[in-house]
Amino acid sequence: MRNDLATLVGSRICHDLISPIGAIGNGVELMALTGAGDTSAEMALIADSVDSASARIRFFRIAFGAAPAGQSFPRREVLKVLSDTARGGRINYDWQPDDDASRSDVRNAFVLFQCFETAMVHGGDITITRDGPVWTLVARADRLKIDGDLWNGLTDPSAQVEHSPAQVQFALIPQVMAESGCLLTLKWTDTMITATFRSA
Repeated sequence: MRNDLATLVGSRICHDLISPIGAIGNGVELMALTGAGDTSAEMALIADSVDSASARIRFFRIAFGAAPAGQSFPRREVLKVLSDTARGGRINYDWQPDDDASRSDVRNAFVLFQCFETAMVHGGDITITRDGPVWTLVARADRLKIDGDLWNGLTDPSAQVEHSPAQVQFALIPQVMAESGCLLTLKWTDTMITATFRSA
């Protein structure tokens, strides 16, 4: 049965944003309770939550948004989004390409980041390099949680995998790779995942 990707994407976004948005509400409630007292702690809570929500929305816009052919994406914006996303989290990103990239390549990388996150339950490091048209993304962690069916489904067109809303990125990868004319290869161990694709 084919997944409704639009529905899954909407559910995934709601799932990831509910916590920071809820924290904003909690901060506002605390301000109301304290009245004219010191609100520095409450304001800090609101500020942190707003920053987190903003970072995730910008991340999702890149990962799940349209990527018109031939459109470039500024390196400085990639670094800003990844820096903001990593702040306060358990995953660090090392984006090494030193120039702008096509929007489709950046989108491919960001959707793969979402896949990596599901395996990096205890955090870790993601390194991104490019050698000409070849992109390599490496996720390292002390321990990875790999769902073999999900990961095999990324490169096996015949795989029949049912995706939950939290796994929508796994359903999306074959589509975005095909749209950009890229072939994805994967390999993994208990502590490292390596994904490689060639830019069209």
